[in-house]
Amino acid sequence: MKQNRRMKRMARSGNQKKASLNLVSLMDVFTILVFFLLVNSSSSDVMEPPKSIKLPESVVDSKPRETIIVLVTEANVLVQGDVVMSTADVIASRDAVMQPIKQRLLQQQKKVIGFNTRTVAQSKEITVLAHRSLPFKLLKKVMASCTSAGYGKISLAVVQKASQTG
Repeated sequence: MKQNRRMKRMARSGNQKKASLNLVSLMDVFTILVFFLLVNSSSSDVMEPPKSIKLPESVVDSKPRETIIVLVTEANVLVQGDVVMSTADVIASRDAVMQPIKQRLLQQQKKVIGFNTRTVAQSKEITVLAHRSLPFKLLKKVMASCTSAGYGKISLAVVQKASQTG
């Protein structure tokens, strides 16, 4: 009888189905994960200002677009990374429009290499990165030079701080 019970027990354990892995649901999860990562990887376009510039803080609602960059440091004014004039010369000048800045921006419109640079050159939009301690009359002259070169939309870059909703 012992052998008979053992045989029955072994027969019962042999009839059980073995666990299997459902690959269809696993592939669905990984597909959704891949699409999520692809969509959100492009939204990390963060413009890093140089270490020498301390940008003012503000609440920002929109992401920065790819535009021509005018960088105003405590020493120089740069257009797309090229030094155009010194800030001391801009402040000392009595003209409202700085001709070297205007000429450099007009040259920048003609400098088109690929599709991205064509879009940037034709956008008529400019982003000014300026140190927070610079006087406004300096920024006013830089912005007037940008406007006279045909750039109608000027954005000032800031560091995003937490919004104060409450």
